[in-house]
Amino acid sequence: MIARILYRENVQGVLDYVTGKSQSTILGFQNTYSDTDTDMKFFGRVLYHLGNRHDSEKRYTHISLNLPRGEHLNDTDFFELSKNYMDHMGYGEQPYVVIRHHDTKHEHVHIVSSTIKEDCLQINLSNDIRRSIATQKYLEKEFGLSPSPDTKQTKKLPKYEMPEFRNRDINGVRFYIQDITNIALQKYKVRSFEELKEHLKNHHIELRTVERNGRIGVSYGVAVKDGYKSRFINGYTVHPQLSGPKLQKVFERNQSSKLLPMVKKRLEKQLQTTYGLFRTIDPEHLPDILGAYQNLDCKIEYDREENAIDFTIYDKSGYVLRAEEIAHTIGIRQNPQLFKTEHTQINGESKQLKLELQKCYKEAYKDTYHSSGRQFLFSEHIEKMPIKPIVTEMVKSERFQFIKKYLHISNQELSKLIREQFKISKDKLYVSESVKEEQQLKGKVELIKQASDKRLFDTPNQRKILFELVRSLGTDYGSGVLRYSNSHRYQVKLNLGQIKLPKQIDFYASPFFIKENEKILDGLLNDNTEKEIRPSPTAIFLPLMFPNLYAAMEQRYRQRFERLGLKSYHKYAERIQVSFEKSPKDYIEFFNAKGFYFERREERLCVGSIYSKYPVSVPIATKIQAYLESSKDLNMVLDGQPEILENIETSGRDDLKSLWATHLIERGQYKKAAYLFVLDGVRPNFPIQILEHHMENGLKEALVSVSQKQMANEQARILRKGVYALGNILGGKGYKEEELFNGFKDEFTDFSKYKGNSLGF
Repeated sequence: MIARILYRENVQGVLDYVTGKSQSTILGFQNTYSDTDTDMKFFGRVLYHLGNRHDSEKRYTHISLNLPRGEHLNDTDFFELSKNYMDHMGYGEQPYVVIRHHDTKHEHVHIVSSTIKEDCLQINLSNDIRRSIATQKYLEKEFGLSPSPDTKQTKKLPKYEMPEFRNRDINGVRFYIQDITNIALQKYKVRSFEELKEHLKNHHIELRTVERNGRIGVSYGVAVKDGYKSRFINGYTVHPQLSGPKLQKVFERNQSSKLLPMVKKRLEKQLQTTYGLFRTIDPEHLPDILGAYQNLDCKIEYDREENAIDFTIYDKSGYVLRAEEIAHTIGIRQNPQLFKTEHTQINGESKQLKLELQKCYKEAYKDTYHSSGRQFLFSEHIEKMPIKPIVTEMVKSERFQFIKKYLHISNQELSKLIREQFKISKDKLYVSESVKEEQQLKGKVELIKQASDKRLFDTPNQRKILFELVRSLGTDYGSGVLRYSNSHRYQVKLNLGQIKLPKQIDFYASPFFIKENEKILDGLLNDNTEKEIRPSPTAIFLPLMFPNLYAAMEQRYRQRFERLGLKSYHKYAERIQVSFEKSPKDYIEFFNAKGFYFERREERLCVGSIYSKYPVSVPIATKIQAYLESSKDLNMVLDGQPEILENIETSGRDDLKSLWATHLIERGQYKKAAYLFVLDGVRPNFPIQILEHHMENGLKEALVSVSQKQMANEQARILRKGVYALGNILGGKGYKEEELFNGFKDEFTDFSKYKGNSLGF
């Protein structure tokens, strides 16, 4: 199912549209004087009366619920589904009508209501898209419907065959123009009417402009299947935000943006770099070259004789720029030596090619280092690795495949070129990494000195916690010098006296946590701002990885750390639960189930955590507070929090291990989470709905698989170490998610993915 939400300032046009179809059925009314005897004329007056209690441009809502092709619900079930949807979206007490249309290959209903309540206040529309997505997923399960596609897609203008409209179906024409034009203005930073015309013409929309008294007016027309055009409609009639003066303001804002000169400068550099790599380029190959090499979308323009004369870049920033706009010297006609033939070849003697091969080697060294387990320093890995495994890894990369495709030299010449660059690349990378590692070790020494001078730890614990601090930075101390834990290559003098060693050393932290810990400690000791520190969401787990270190931390440092970690994790958790959250009540209860709570402090809602050593909380965003305050049950939900938190504590799930298990599951690391459950008996803190989702997606199979294994003590120790590593949680760079089949292709677009904020629809 896909839900589409649009907001309107006026309702009569929407009512005319939803009731104007000959193949339509009124399934029912809600919250009028009678659910069975109400007629559309009376219902229209009710909505008009309510809507005019407020001056919002979003006073009415038009919602459509669409089933994929081939799926069916009878009228009764479709009406029940609609009522459930409206209840979850906060319209349960609003008057609304549900009308079923039968004019498309997929079954769908239209719902029309008002966002203005009887008390003259507007329903809170914050997070409406995220709530809609969660509600549709919930209803798909409740009514046995196929799940809607999960893949995030960029805003794309779909390509259509000639639209079909009845000659008098003016509302259908209007809505078609609204939809396509609005998406075009969201995707592109349009700067002129001419540019907008180009975006619309492939969708059979013609835009005309006329200037009167210094003001530009616009009108739109649509080509229909029988070869005629619909009559042209004034821009303001299509939508107030699509009138000439309103569009002119959008164009001026995009043209005067400070981003535009930066985009032009970046594109010029990318294009000059590309030109420096090639000896000749066939213009027809330029889009493929720029797409693979610079990740740029490019379109070639031809003259009447089919000669390439220019190109246009469709940048990820939204700007569409012709070559001459980027720079006067960058176009095809300005570079005849480069574009003169139909043969594309990389210049084998160019400086840029050598730089590209060096980048290939650098990527290969990094990939082999990560897969080796990082048992020693990167510089040592560079020094020890022979050419064969590095070249083997290098030739797999997309960068090298791109070079090989256009280089056009024999294998013997290519091998010679690779060998020549190997020694240069190795030496260059070794020197740069050696300098970096030595500087980083000196930085760790300064950090340890600062921790001692600024009393990072409670006075009684200063001496005995030094060993924990040294190890948490990935270093060892002995004989008056500090060195890396996995190497003796560098040594920096440091006088710490005799450090007391613990009876047992159990150290599981991965390089990621060591780096995060160093960043946090440095920020705390130097009073850096949150923006300067930039803690990751996993910062909250540092006391789990280094328990003695953070337990001994002086109170003012520990409290600031906990605020930073809590705020960062809260933002992450908001994003991760989006697809399950249907209401403000869900928002709070999902956080409660994880061990977080909300409280009022001086009229602000703040979030706190049961995992904090000290009672700290951070205020939530103003927009989120307004969203939560929109719930009539907010106080009741807040009062019910202690019972949920008490259940977590009594069941022994009030420590960071349980939250870490939750984090592993959320990131799809089911096997790691399963080992944590089996080895340490840890149970995650999860809302039941989300846990059921993960059990269906593979967690159950992982638990069964791991529980059936008989593990020796040594194997269990190694597995525990892996449970606290972050290697593959962060994901690879080259992964591309394939788009799932979308059964809604006959819609104008998938509106669940677009908010339409740019025009206020």
